[in-house]
Amino acid sequence: MSKPLQIGITGGIGSGKSLVCKIFATLGVPVYDADHHAKSLMTTDGILVSQIKKEFGDLAYHPDGSLNRTYLAQFVFSNEERLNVMNSLVHPRVGVDYDKWVSSQPHAVYVLKEAALLYESGSWRQLDRIIVVSAPVDVREQRVLQRDTHRSSDQFRDIVSRQMPEEEKLSRADYVIINDDIKPVLPQVLRLHSLFNSTAGELKKSARG
Repeated sequence: MSKPLQIGITGGIGSGKSLVCKIFATLGVPVYDADHHAKSLMTTDGILVSQIKKEFGDLAYHPDGSLNRTYLAQFVFSNEERLNVMNSLVHPRVGVDYDKWVSSQPHAVYVLKEAALLYESGSWRQLDRIIVVSAPVDVREQRVLQRDTHRSSDQFRDIVSRQMPEEEKLSRADYVIINDDIKPVLPQVLRLHSLFNSTAGELKKSARG
C-alpha cells in the first residue's frame, strides 16, 4: 500500500505554525504534532522511558510514572549538552511513532508533520517536501510574550538563539507561508492544499533522496 505525500511544517517559536496546521486540519488533512507526541512518548514508550532513566536517573520520573518536570528543567533543559542528549533519545522514538502513524493514514492524499526542530533533528530527511512558516522576530516575540506570560524577552531570545537561524530555514524550504499579521494566511494555505492534492504523485516521485 502506497504512503501519502509527506509534508513537513516548521518555523521558529511564535511563527504561528500551529495555527497554520489547524487550518490544514480543518481542510481534512491529517496532522502529526511531533512535539506533542514526544511529550507523550516520554511517559508511554517503554524503550524511551528506560533510556531516559538510564541516562538521567530515576528522579526524571515521579513514582506514578509522570515526568518530573521540575527536575528535568533544572538538570536537563537548562544545560545544552544534556538537552542534546535528551533530544538524541527522543527524536528517534518519535520517528518510529511517526512511521506507524503514516501507515495508519492510507487514504490520505497527503499528511503534515509539524515539528519545531524539523531540521535540527534530521527528521526532514523522511519527508517529501518542507513548509516553513515565517514571521519577523519582533512579531514572534510579541506573540510569545502574550501567549506565555511566564516568559521574558530574554528567555524568548535565548530560545531563538538555540533554533536554526530564520534565514537558513527559509533557504532550505520548499514552500514558505508568511504569517506576519499583514499578509492573509488562508489563501496561502489553500493554494498549497490545492497544489498538494493535484500533484501529490509527481511530488513523491521527485522527492529528495
